[in-house]
Amino acid sequence: MRGRLGVMIGLGAGYVLGAKAGRERYEQLRRLYANLLDSSAMQKATGKAKNVATGGVSKVTSAVKGDDSNGSRSGLTVAPPPG
Repeated sequence: MRGRLGVMIGLGAGYVLGAKAGRERYEQLRRLYANLLDSSAMQKATGKAKNVATGGVSKVTSAVKGDDSNGSRSGLTVAPPPG
């Protein structure tokens, strides 16, 4: 019960403070976010993250298929269903 009360108080305080900040602050934060997404540093970082994710997906896919880079079986097996 005490945790819920804290969450409700936090949400209420956030609502009141957000309402006081108004539309101007919202637009300012939206422009800041748009500028961040358009920055070259952010685009480099997202490109690196996509490359890492693609490499990870390739490794997992190869492991699931049971092949490694040499074309041999990896030895991964799936347990039979219980029963």
